[in-house]
Amino acid sequence: MRRFIYAVAAAAALAVAVTAAVSGYAADKIKVHHVAFQVDQNNPAVMNLTLNNVQQMMDYYHSKGEQAEVEIVAYGPGLMMLRQDKSPVKDRLKRIKEGSFPSSVTYSACHNTMVKMEKQEGHPIPIVPEARVVPGGIVRLVQLEEAGWSYIRP
Repeated sequence: MRRFIYAVAAAAALAVAVTAAVSGYAADKIKVHHVAFQVDQNNPAVMNLTLNNVQQMMDYYHSKGEQAEVEIVAYGPGLMMLRQDKSPVKDRLKRIKEGSFPSSVTYSACHNTMVKMEKQEGHPIPIVPEARVVPGGIVRLVQLEEAGWSYIRP
């Protein structure tokens, strides 16, 4: 009887080990797509098109069991997309970021553009809390492309 119990315990331990190894292997093989979007126009249609593209792309990859790392880089007139005080899409930015898991969405605001706008308007430029500031929008896009990210300009 003891041998039987030991055999059953050994078989159970082996099954757990194999299941863990297979699960770990599968998790390591999930395909992740890296996509950068440029927004350089103060145009709500372009902003909404960009967000539509991001959402549809993530939905597609999620349906295939894949993920996407997305970064939207806004500079020049396109910085309006990420302004807390003037963005026509700020509610969508928050919803998309919150609903992106297991993928991720990053919003990057160009510091160079912010400085120019601050000089023109005479006050600090507030950015939506979901965004981060990068030194330069163009520089950030170059970094992403050099790292192998796909580049989209809606």
